Amino acid sequence: MHNENEQPEMEDQEKSKSQIKREFAELQRLGEQLVALKPAQITAFSFSQSMLDALDEYTRIKNRTARQRHIRRIGKLLADEDTDFIRNTMQRMDSNHPEEKRRLKLIEQWRERLISDGDTAISDLVNICPHLDRHYLRQLIRAAQKEQQTVKQTSASKKIFQLLKGLEIK
Repeated sequence: MHNENEQPEMEDQEKSKSQIKREFAELQRLGEQLVALKPAQITAFSFSQSMLDALDEYTRIKNRTARQRHIRRIGKLLADEDTDFIRNTMQRMDSNHPEEKRRLKLIEQWRERLISDGDTAISDLVNICPHLDRHYLRQLIRAAQKEQQTVKQTSASKKIFQLLKGLEIK
């Protein structure tokens, strides 16, 4: 006789060994993607301290076999993390992702506008990002404007792009 309030049978809740292995392999692949990121990119995730330590430790390991073993450890640690958030963030970091392409295009438009319009564009940008360092940005814009006159567009223009890329512009 079964009580209606009883839990469903254990068979329905348990995963097969094959399913567990597939999920663990997926976590390891996600771990391999994470260790390939730059340290600055890792900060976009809200990892636990043990995960941050494991990712940092991976960079110090030189032996191939030890690295593979460490990836398995990272996969186990990922089981305790929000993997949906991690996957979504990884997709946004992918420069081929449509949302990231749109964001980079917007950043490029802001850079061009800042270089051409100067202070009026800075004021508009500060309305969007109030924590922005106006003084530093103004220096970069002046340097980029000088570079445009000498046909040498490299340093300041790239720095403006990187500065904008670090902001949450939408």
